[in-house]
Amino acid sequence: MATTKWSIDPMHSEVQFKVKHLMITTVTGYFQTFHVEVETEDEDFSKATRILFTADVNSISTNNEQRDTHLKSADFFDSDTHEDIRFEGTNYEQTGSDAAKLHGTLTIKGVSKPVTVDVEFGGIVVDPYGQTKAGFTVSGKISRKEFGLTWNAVTEAGSVVVSDDIRLQAEIQLVKQN
Repeated sequence: MATTKWSIDPMHSEVQFKVKHLMITTVTGYFQTFHVEVETEDEDFSKATRILFTADVNSISTNNEQRDTHLKSADFFDSDTHEDIRFEGTNYEQTGSDAAKLHGTLTIKGVSKPVTVDVEFGGIVVDPYGQTKAGFTVSGKISRKEFGLTWNAVTEAGSVVVSDDIRLQAEIQLVKQN
C-alpha cells in the first residue's frame, strides 16, 4: 500500500463555529487561516495514518472587530500565548457508506481533550486541472468551558451572555499531493 498525502485547498474550504448569544440568537465565527494534513493508504480515508488540523487563533472573524479582539484576549483564546487550535485525529471510524466518526484530541488554550466529530464524505474527483480532490463536511459540538474558555457575564434578567456549547462546522476540500 502506498502512502498518499493530502493538503487543504483553502479556496474551497471553510471552518466556522456557532455560539448562542444571550441565549436568543446565534453568532457565527470563522477561522480565516487553517491547515489540514492527511496521510492515507492509497485513497482510503478509513485507513488514515495521520490527520492534523490547525487554526490560527489570530485569524478569527465574527464580523465584529471589538468582539474578535475580545476573543483573542486572555478571557478566551489568549492568542499571545496560544497561537493555534489543534486537532489530531486518532481514528476515522466508518459508520456508513459516506458517514464516519472522526475521533481525536482537540487542543485549545493549552488544554487537550478527546473529541469526536461527524464526517460526511463527499467523494473523490479529478478537477479540470487534473488535481485529485476529496471533499468532507465535518460537524460537532464542544463545551468551551472544558477548554478553559470560561469568561461569561450575566444580564440583569439572569441570562448568560455566551452559551457553553459551541457548534463546529467545516467544509473541507483536500488536494492529493502524490
